[in-house]
Amino acid sequence: MAPDVLVAMLRRRQRQWLVELIGILLLLARGGAAADEFVFPGFSSDVVNTTGVAVVTSSGLLQLTNETKEVFGHGFYQAPVRLRNASTGAAVSFSTSFVFAILPKYPDAHGHGLAFALAPSVVVPGAVAGRYLGLFNTANSTGQIAAVEFDTAQDEELGDIDDNHVGVDVNSPKSKNSTAAGYHDAAAASEFTSLSLISSEPLQVWIEYDGDSERLEVTLSPAGVPRPATPLVSCTVNLSSHVTNDTYVGFSAANGAAASSHYVLGWSFRLGGGRAQELDLSKLPRIPSPSNSEKKTPPLILLTLLLLSVVVLLLAAAVLAAIVARRRRFAEEEEEWEIEYGPHRISYKDLHGATKGFRDVIGAGGFGRVYHGVLPRSGVEVAVKKVSHDSRQGLREFVSEIASMSRLRHRNLVQLLGYCRRRGELVLVYDYMANGSLDNHLFGGAGGGGAPALSWEQRGKIVRDVAAGLLYLHEGWEQVVVHRDIKASNVLLDADMNGKLSDFGLARLYDHGTNPQTTRVVGTLGYLAPELSKTGKATTSTDVFAFGAFLLEVACGRRPMDFRDDDDSPGLVELVLEHWKAGKITAARDPRIGECNEDDLELVLKLGLLCSHPDPQRRPSMRQVVQILEGAAPAPETLPEDLECSGSLFYSNSFDEFVTEFPSTSDITTATTHPPSSQSTDEQQWLVGSVELSNVKMSASKHLQQH
Repeated sequence: MAPDVLVAMLRRRQRQWLVELIGILLLLARGGAAADEFVFPGFSSDVVNTTGVAVVTSSGLLQLTNETKEVFGHGFYQAPVRLRNASTGAAVSFSTSFVFAILPKYPDAHGHGLAFALAPSVVVPGAVAGRYLGLFNTANSTGQIAAVEFDTAQDEELGDIDDNHVGVDVNSPKSKNSTAAGYHDAAAASEFTSLSLISSEPLQVWIEYDGDSERLEVTLSPAGVPRPATPLVSCTVNLSSHVTNDTYVGFSAANGAAASSHYVLGWSFRLGGGRAQELDLSKLPRIPSPSNSEKKTPPLILLTLLLLSVVVLLLAAAVLAAIVARRRRFAEEEEEWEIEYGPHRISYKDLHGATKGFRDVIGAGGFGRVYHGVLPRSGVEVAVKKVSHDSRQGLREFVSEIASMSRLRHRNLVQLLGYCRRRGELVLVYDYMANGSLDNHLFGGAGGGGAPALSWEQRGKIVRDVAAGLLYLHEGWEQVVVHRDIKASNVLLDADMNGKLSDFGLARLYDHGTNPQTTRVVGTLGYLAPELSKTGKATTSTDVFAFGAFLLEVACGRRPMDFRDDDDSPGLVELVLEHWKAGKITAARDPRIGECNEDDLELVLKLGLLCSHPDPQRRPSMRQVVQILEGAAPAPETLPEDLECSGSLFYSNSFDEFVTEFPSTSDITTATTHPPSSQSTDEQQWLVGSVELSNVKMSASKHLQQH
């Protein structure tokens, strides 16, 4: 015999002797009485003696066998109980209840089962591994052992009724009485429900033995189901002739060619009359989950998992498609050369949210629509304009101009806050002007659907605001900025009725001290300086000319050229000159002004005529204009006769032929917070700020080159 095996046997014998010695000492300490009652809601190694492969797990489970084949395991209470009366030798009544679970390694191949056993010793002499539940060594043993078996293997040699039954064994693995596992419903005792002992679910057992009637009853149900009133197995057994005086009570299990894990979760025992205490199932340790890798999944579960997988994949695909669609929806165009303008870009997603999905329309123009919005991060109100572009020609230059214009800072200029380029359109973001365009206040009037007429005090402040902003463009910035489209519709009013110059889409920039280059002729008829037909150069002087037309427009409440009038009707300049020659220049004013400062009105009218002088050398600079308006310098002495030729120079036949070859910005419908109702296209000059991509770039350049 191998030394290690011999050592193990000696240690086992020593342990058994020690247990028996402790039992004797306990008997002596109790005056010869054995243990009579205990409750274990889980186990510890100091109260249960284990042999074979049985162990007490760290969670408190009594594990009788594992997934090893051809083994047995025992777990007995450490002290014997007195099952026979010492004086009469009659068997003593007892009651026990326990919860167990059997977890087979394979659903169709499993161990032999589990038994509650009464044995003369914690070590069962001659127990055979893999057979007879680990309690007997032959089919006809006579070892003073009684048991209630929960058999999961049918043995024809023993006459088993099936491989899922409960039986009573007395000194033999052949059952004295057995019944298929199940229980009778507590409400209807006649209704029987079958149970699978290898279901891996906890099952609860109650065993009652009456020593007087020698009646043994076994009741079984799923753990948590109330105790059935009708026992599953009932038979008469005279235990007094089959057990010793001091008997060990406990559990045994065995595995044969196939294996199961047999567990006892909790145990209650009482010797003498009365029932054993009920177990608190909530305090019992949990059984481990079956090994998924070794369990066969039922076809229904496989089908369910397959369908769930398909649903999850479809949902994932739908979510992915939604994400891709959302990204495409908010995708922006951005090229490497635009990085330097990055700080001025605003994400399309932010603009989409700011304008409520571009639904809050406040105006529409020839180049796109204008929307009211509130930026989500800052809460700033903005006007957002979508400008379509079909060609990449000049786009880089255009974005460069946007970046330059966004650096302009003056209280009388509408601030360009940023832009976004996406899918063939530019999205431009400006300060929001609550009172819309000056054009609407001048020409809306009664019945026109516009704003109320302005007083002269309001008009005088507005023209001074615009003059200050234009002076900043000409002299106050790092480059000269020629606006090229000064008119009432390009002047916006904030909440305090301060005038702000807007629309820099036609503006040209050049360095101080240099001459402007020849470029396309764009603007609005009535505001174009006559020299543009010869030079094609937009200068600060041409801006002054347009500002002069603007002054007359504000003071008289009429456009420089009204195409609804008869061809023989005088233009605005001619009209004011006629009143001046008649000695009543203030009579040319807008009749809606009412009482006003006549001197200030006369000053504005004369300054408007002076700025409209046909000779650019005779026009004042914007610095002189601001000084005159503010009273810091007197207006130059000018006679009406000095300006009489201006009208014919403005609109000679040759100039009309030149200008009509190019679209005018008077054809552009712009927007404010007060959109027009029934005005003509020329009257619908509503603006919240726009940067136009003019389609006349190339055609104008070619025409100028030809001339």
